Amino acid sequence: MKVNIWDMVHFQMEAVVEEEKILTLHPEVGKRGANISRAKYDMIRQAILDAIRSQGAISFQGLVSLVEYNLRNRFEGSIPWYVTTVKLDLEARGEIERIPGSGEQKLRMKRKKVTE
Repeated sequence: MKVNIWDMVHFQMEAVVEEEKILTLHPEVGKRGANISRAKYDMIRQAILDAIRSQGAISFQGLVSLVEYNLRNRFEGSIPWYVTTVKLDLEARGEIERIPGSGEQKLRMKRKKVTE
């Protein structure tokens, strides 16, 4: 069976074109997020939220280590870079927050404000 190289190239190009992307947000005014794969965003987002929920509060380095451990052999790309990018997005969307005055960067789920 003879394989046409152009059919293979066309197929690969279609796969790249059809990949859904998301433009992440950045919590600092004036800074831009990154345009990344929606599938990678969803995988890293879930791993970050699971890690924070299981720990209550976690240092940034602890978060990266836990996500790397949980996604080992299942994620293609730089996990620390994606954790940083998605973490900033989650901060900007108000899902997680940095704990003020904690020295090293510590994170927790965003607390709801109590109103009277």
